Amino acid sequence: MASSTRNEGTRRTNGSGSSGGSRRTSGTERRSSRADYGAYDDDRRSSGTSRRSSSSSRRDSGEDRMRASSGSGSKRNQARRKKEKQRKRIILFGVEILALVVLALVLWAVGKQDAVQHITINEGQIVENMNDGVEQNETMKGYRNIALFGLDARDDDLKKGNRSDTIMIASINQDTNEVKLVSVYRDTYLNLSNDTYNKCNAAYAAGGPEQAILMLNMNLDLNITEYISINFNGLIELVNALGGVQINVEEAEIKHLNNYQKSMFSTESKVVLSDDYTPVTQAGLQTLDGMQATAYCRIRATAGDDFRRAERQRTVLLACLDKAKTASLPQLESALDSVLPHVATNLDTTEILGVLGEVANYSVTATDGFPFEDTRTTGTLGSKGSCVIPVNLETNVIKLHNFLFEQEEYTPSEQVKSYSAKISSDTGY
Repeated sequence: MASSTRNEGTRRTNGSGSSGGSRRTSGTERRSSRADYGAYDDDRRSSGTSRRSSSSSRRDSGEDRMRASSGSGSKRNQARRKKEKQRKRIILFGVEILALVVLALVLWAVGKQDAVQHITINEGQIVENMNDGVEQNETMKGYRNIALFGLDARDDDLKKGNRSDTIMIASINQDTNEVKLVSVYRDTYLNLSNDTYNKCNAAYAAGGPEQAILMLNMNLDLNITEYISINFNGLIELVNALGGVQINVEEAEIKHLNNYQKSMFSTESKVVLSDDYTPVTQAGLQTLDGMQATAYCRIRATAGDDFRRAERQRTVLLACLDKAKTASLPQLESALDSVLPHVATNLDTTEILGVLGEVANYSVTATDGFPFEDTRTTGTLGSKGSCVIPVNLETNVIKLHNFLFEQEEYTPSEQVKSYSAKISSDTGY
């Protein structure tokens, strides 16, 4: 355990944004990582300034020659330079105003922290149980990996007892701010972190976000220590606050989308969320409201089953991100006010500031599902029912590390090899 702590400290010092360990160390290293990236930006700006200075010197030299040959030309050049300086002042003023708006939004968001549920997890336990070699993985140290859970809950109790309807991993490249999203299919047959094998969404129900993170790390050779959970109400409120999202609804999806709207009720009080829902009546690209978009995320009865369902969930998430980029400040404020009471996380104020400070620079560059299409199958496993089966887990983990971190020759840990053998023994694949 002492060795784990030392490794964790070393890993943080190398700049990983979410490699585990104590929150104090992680916050320091994230700031260090952002500082390193800021220094890189400064170098590029300095280089750009030198080039602009050189360019400006050449222009001035040309202008001197022109002034020597023509007085009237000199006046025209002076007028142009004056207009150029005015234009630059206007651009600079615009940038300053934008920076102030972003700063104001960040400070405002910090004041909203009381609205978020902070469900703490034992990060020391998570780090101690990381697979062999994960903490020493140099490539992963440049990435911040966050678990995203969408819960099959209509109330705001986001602790254990709720199955995670959606399981995603958001991996942020801290050098480029590129984001990759991976859906872990909720029916995937995996080790629940306690040598019990079942559908992976049972981990959150049994032990809340802590066990769900342990499950992901142990089966996938990952170093996740951070999570964000949201329930159905949160997604409904978010989409409505953004004014709806554009989704291309297929004809075969309409019936199921409307049926899911009817079925969404409070798990505790059994009260229907909304009797006044709006049915979708036609196929095609259209704006879905909160109830409609949430119901769309739940469809699994069409071709593609749970695989298509996870794809729909990623589609809605990306549509929300696109809408947020064009939303006005009042819309964003309304969206945050609406969604925060339905969110749980272990991120503290400093870490949320770090995410907000970079969010405008994030770009989602790739999405996929786990297990991958060419290395998975489905089958009925006794009382566990229909499961998604990785064929095999070891191969899928290699593909995952290649997809997320571009590790082309990744070697899975001995733990993953052991879990992979057990899954193959249980399923015959």
